[in-house]
Amino acid sequence: MANIYDVGDLVRVTGTFTNAAGVAQDPTTVTFKYAKPSGTQTSIVYGTSILVVKSGTGVYYVDVNADEAGTWLYLWKGTGTGQSADESSFIVQANRIGWT
Repeated sequence: MANIYDVGDLVRVTGTFTNAAGVAQDPTTVTFKYAKPSGTQTSIVYGTSILVVKSGTGVYYVDVNADEAGTWLYLWKGTGTGQSADESSFIVQANRIGWT
């Protein structure tokens, strides 16, 4: 099933930015925000954190440590040139056997 992971997985979340013509474009600033199921929120910015990786023009990713069960929310936001935003989620399921 898509977008369902297990506690302990490393989830790669990719953001792709394009201009109005659909051509890949780097925003002036790229920010990745996410919220754990417990409500803890984190915001990281490309260029100030090594956690946001640029893999090509307009394409960025973050590997998120899925350490809590539940629904995780995230947002990619580009500002300045290439301004856009995309919000989505993924689900992390608890270990059913009770392993830690």
